[in-house]
Amino acid sequence: MTKIEVKDLVKIFGPSPNRALSMLRDGADKDEILAKTGHGVGVGGVTFDVKSGEIIVIMGLSGSGKSTLVRCLNRLIDPTAGSIMVDGVDIAKVSSEELLDIRQKKFGMVFQNFALFPHRTVAENAAFGLEIQGVERETRLEKAHEVLSQVGLSGWEQSYPSQLSGGMQQRVGLARALAVDPDILLMDEAFSALDPLIRRDMQDELLDLQDRLQKTIVFISHDLDEALKIGDRIVLMKDGKVVQVGTPDEILMEPATRYVEKFVEDVDITKVLTAESVMKRPFAVGHVRNDGPRAALRKMKNEGISSLFVTKRDHSLLGIISAADAKEAAERGDDNLESILQRDLTTVPPDTPASELFEILKDLPYPLAVVTETEKLAGVIVRGTLLAALAEGGRNV
Repeated sequence: MTKIEVKDLVKIFGPSPNRALSMLRDGADKDEILAKTGHGVGVGGVTFDVKSGEIIVIMGLSGSGKSTLVRCLNRLIDPTAGSIMVDGVDIAKVSSEELLDIRQKKFGMVFQNFALFPHRTVAENAAFGLEIQGVERETRLEKAHEVLSQVGLSGWEQSYPSQLSGGMQQRVGLARALAVDPDILLMDEAFSALDPLIRRDMQDELLDLQDRLQKTIVFISHDLDEALKIGDRIVLMKDGKVVQVGTPDEILMEPATRYVEKFVEDVDITKVLTAESVMKRPFAVGHVRNDGPRAALRKMKNEGISSLFVTKRDHSLLGIISAADAKEAAERGDDNLESILQRDLTTVPPDTPASELFEILKDLPYPLAVVTETEKLAGVIVRGTLLAALAEGGRNV
């Protein structure tokens, strides 16, 4: 389900943007428009959507237009042209009164510079959005305590911002945004002012919160590693325009332009790819109820493999058998796989980073099974498959 739909969004800075807008529509770039009109193109015709419950990261270098874009989404900056549909309502066209109501109920925003009130306690800062809405003091402070607990700040409610570290202050900013229970979180370079270790902790905290709360999050960043870590999809911008939209794997493995290729060339792909992205669907499996040793041997012969994963009818993984064991069982006259089924085997979940797979595969005598949370066999990985996937990504192991 689409939560936000942005179509041909334009923001031109200057007193008379019409000529600049016409030039932009005719294909002029931002430098030419600035030289001829004195107007700056902040966003130059951007189109993308955000699905409900998705973290989408808008990224690019300084001057790419990403922060202007996110401020257009809730009209902290009024767009020059285009539409911003939120739950079917065009934010660009609503009245000031309607916009205020939408901001208070739909959006929460987390800024880079924390923006906390130094004279208010942590709880009072977290409750500020509810205070603006007119919520009674006891109720809003109760909600503030709840969200402060969610971001790991229980016990700090009566402290003041000056008594907190940078990371803790940013948690207060996040709690303030969550307190109004918004559908959408807009996070503008929210972690960029933090030192690297705290920044990674905050990224992990955000992902943990998202697992629990399932908000729709638009996250602005200039850090590719951050975007790859937290984004379900990435919108990569240059000079006010979108150059590619895709999943982290798509951005890395299928760069749309030379600019994107240069942008991602220094990324360690093993830290980004996961077991799910490098696994192969099993061409053949054994079924514990239907297959005996001879049927299993035939499947292994047909696929040119020396072992076979065995599942239930619902694809739940039970174990693995080897060709040697199946041959011996067939010679004994066994009519099922139970006696040769090896149940104690190594498996990994689909989100296991590729960087961890080499060590797991190193001494493993059989392919590595990728198993879902419900114990179903999702795919298999062999070392050759992993190496091939990395090679396709243009990296050497």
